[in-house]
Amino acid sequence: MQKTKGIKTVKNKDGGMLKRFVKYYGPHKKLFIIDMCCAFIISVFNLVYPYVTKEIINNYVPNKLLNLLVAFGIILLVMYIVKAFLNYVLQYWGHLVGVRMQSDMRSELFNHLQKMPFTYFDDNKTGVIMSRITNDLFEISELAHHGPEDVFLSFVTLIGAFIMLAFIDVFLTLIVFAFIPFIVLYAMLIRRKMKRVYKEVRVAQAEINADIESAVSGMRVSRAYCAQQHESEKFERGNKFFVKTKGAQYKVMGEFHSSMTFFTDFLYVAVLIAGGLFFYYGRIDVGEFTAFVLYISTLINPVRTLTNIYDQIQEGATGFRRFCEIMDTPEEENSAAAVCPDTLKGDIIFEDVTFSYKKGEGSRPVIKDFSMKIPAGRTIALVGPSGGGKTTICHLIPRFYEIDGGSITIDGYDIKELDKAALRKNVGIVQQDVFLFNGTVRENIAYGNFDATEEEIVEAAKKANIHQYIAELPEGYDTCVGERGIKLSGGQKQRISIARAFLKNPPILILDEATSALDNATEMLIQNALYKLSEGRTVLVVAHRLSTIKNADEIIVITKDGIEERGTHEQLLAHGGLYKTLYEYQFKNM
Repeated sequence: MQKTKGIKTVKNKDGGMLKRFVKYYGPHKKLFIIDMCCAFIISVFNLVYPYVTKEIINNYVPNKLLNLLVAFGIILLVMYIVKAFLNYVLQYWGHLVGVRMQSDMRSELFNHLQKMPFTYFDDNKTGVIMSRITNDLFEISELAHHGPEDVFLSFVTLIGAFIMLAFIDVFLTLIVFAFIPFIVLYAMLIRRKMKRVYKEVRVAQAEINADIESAVSGMRVSRAYCAQQHESEKFERGNKFFVKTKGAQYKVMGEFHSSMTFFTDFLYVAVLIAGGLFFYYGRIDVGEFTAFVLYISTLINPVRTLTNIYDQIQEGATGFRRFCEIMDTPEEENSAAAVCPDTLKGDIIFEDVTFSYKKGEGSRPVIKDFSMKIPAGRTIALVGPSGGGKTTICHLIPRFYEIDGGSITIDGYDIKELDKAALRKNVGIVQQDVFLFNGTVRENIAYGNFDATEEEIVEAAKKANIHQYIAELPEGYDTCVGERGIKLSGGQKQRISIARAFLKNPPILILDEATSALDNATEMLIQNALYKLSEGRTVLVVAHRLSTIKNADEIIVITKDGIEERGTHEQLLAHGGLYKTLYEYQFKNM
């Protein structure tokens, strides 16, 4: 009983997958119908030649009907010219259907990724995601084109060949077609094994892509630490795993193709023996026997086509399942009655907040029962040893992660009740690890406000003290920064990030080690700009350089046990606690 239920579940799941796949043909149904009509006409044309051959052998030549012989020769030539055009349509428009479907899926997948929770990207490698967007969707595209077309053409040819053969001799036809169910049964038996192996190959391919992406992105680090050998060994482990899984794939492919080739060759033998006997005993004549052999050739072609396309069906189906796995991952959610305030003042309250990155049993909270109040317009600095949860606190305010317990409110709104987009529009973040997109300087600054004018972009750059450097570049604001801003120094990237914040002009500002990548001279250069940026805003500063937060309205010292102490710079020094120890350690050699 359990096995029966399991099989039923698999069938239902496959049926659901097929239904999801078919819906992507909807926007392109006109091209798809044209493609199928061309395939149908081609299959009909393929059935004409054996019939004409039979008539020529049995009728036109023996009876010297030269006019009909020439006429049918011309008809066949015209048919083959039309067939050539139809094959062109199949190759061009048919592939275009697949590419357009691939484009639709890629757009849908990319848009879905934009809305997925940060935990998904924490748990999945970038290269693996890239593999699903590129390799998997390419295989789906190939299946979208060749799958329906080849399967439809093959079945039309099979049915047509059966009908034409039945007109010659029904019993001989049934003898030949009796072998086809065994071919189908074998294909069904090996299907599950192929499905598992193809999925393993996809996983291995994705892992290799992830290793390559990581190695290329970290090339400077591996060179700096002379770790090329380590990276090569790590890559080779993944490469060998890929070879192993690919070998298993080719093994099952070999089993499948060799068996199917034997079956098709056996059909030839069956036709020659059975047809020869029928001809010997006078049930069919020489023309019918010739036509029968030609129809069997026509019959074997779709069988071979179905054999060859089975690999493609497995590849495409596996890719589509992996595509659906991402699409079925829940997006970030807003509450049913999410509030969308236009502007927030920035009165932030943490009340008994508990949070852990990993959920479930055995998870350890990064922060536990944490309470803190940040009055609107005040600057609060978080300091303390690494691992205390300072950056995590910053990530909780814009709801990059959802808290496990307690509450965070802004202006009296529980942030769970706020629309995430509306919340994040009111929060500006300048992080330690600056990410610049592979585009121009202008595009990267404009991330703060895509509707900003050129003058506003330049003014933001001036406030971040990066305008003069940009103006001296050969292409100015149109200079490409390279992947992750590789063409810029750390300080320059940091100042472009700060310019974004100026342009966004948010009421709440989070500075997570915002000046950590700057040398002392550059730090002093932009510190006044940061003070100006902080005026009239609620500012949360995370800093290890204690010199940068001496003027904060309040400094909160956080350890893994929670808030250790809080107060102004002077109060904490006078208190003689952890803050004073950290401060004196930083400046003992100065």
